[in-house]
Amino acid sequence: MYQEPIFLQPIFQERIWGGQKLHTEFHYTIPYEQTGEAWAISAHENGPSKIINGPLKDQTLLDAWNQHGELFNKPVDNQEAYPLLIKILDANDNLSVQVHPDDQYAREVANEAYGKTECWYVLSAEEDAELIIGHHAQTREELEKLIDEGKWDDLLRRVKVKAGDFVYVPSGTIHAIGKGIVILETQQSSDITYRVYDYDRTDAAGNTRELHLKEAKEVTSVPHETPQLIQEVVDKQGLTEKKLVEEKYFTVYHWDLHGEAELERTADFVQVSMVEGEATITTGNQTYDIKKGDHFIIPATIQQYKLAGNATFIVSHTT
Repeated sequence: MYQEPIFLQPIFQERIWGGQKLHTEFHYTIPYEQTGEAWAISAHENGPSKIINGPLKDQTLLDAWNQHGELFNKPVDNQEAYPLLIKILDANDNLSVQVHPDDQYAREVANEAYGKTECWYVLSAEEDAELIIGHHAQTREELEKLIDEGKWDDLLRRVKVKAGDFVYVPSGTIHAIGKGIVILETQQSSDITYRVYDYDRTDAAGNTRELHLKEAKEVTSVPHETPQLIQEVVDKQGLTEKKLVEEKYFTVYHWDLHGEAELERTADFVQVSMVEGEATITTGNQTYDIKKGDHFIIPATIQQYKLAGNATFIVSHTT
């Protein structure tokens, strides 16, 4: 029986808005001057994470999902894609204003397995940094008119953020991460993005990036509604657990470890990202050192485990 956490090596993505903070803040060896994303826990075909320990070392998480479903309590007849994707994003510049479709649109129109509902935990933010989240249009006609006329200041809803803030972004929500923000993103395993506005930026060849206004108008929710989240806090001896969101596709927690905590896996599998501190994890008779920037999965074959140290984690599983 598999008794080790599944530790993963991120896959890095170059982005026009990326920078160097994945190196300076997380000490990753990054391959690009403009590294925008670390796909930390990913079984998506566009960037599957590599397993770096145990019997499946050097295989990808996609391989493990397809060939070792028992690690995820995956039924033998389940042909669906791995459901979630964890990223760290370094917004050295503003991301494009964009929107993602729901599952039905993704499957019927884009021929993709999942739409994209996501959420963001702000790891760091420069002073006065802001997100775009939602819009001010009250009808679809008003939305389309403001988009067509490029009246972005009238359309877009802007919110200032700081480290420790959490934002839930259901599919259909117009959004953008602003310059100077580093986030950990928990999302459905989807790579569908419909760009609404990209600040008229050009690449090295002088080309603007493609916009997807037709699709964006079709999938944007109107009017925008801000989700109301119930965030429960539970003390578990040496660990304080704050439930950030519990919705259809995922449940996400903030864990503050301050000592030792005996824990039990309560979902099919659990995804863990360590974002501050130093700690150890013990499974069975084996103890592993873990540090900021480490990402791992507690598989279905591990029922109980122990964390010790002083650290902060963002943890997720399917709901």
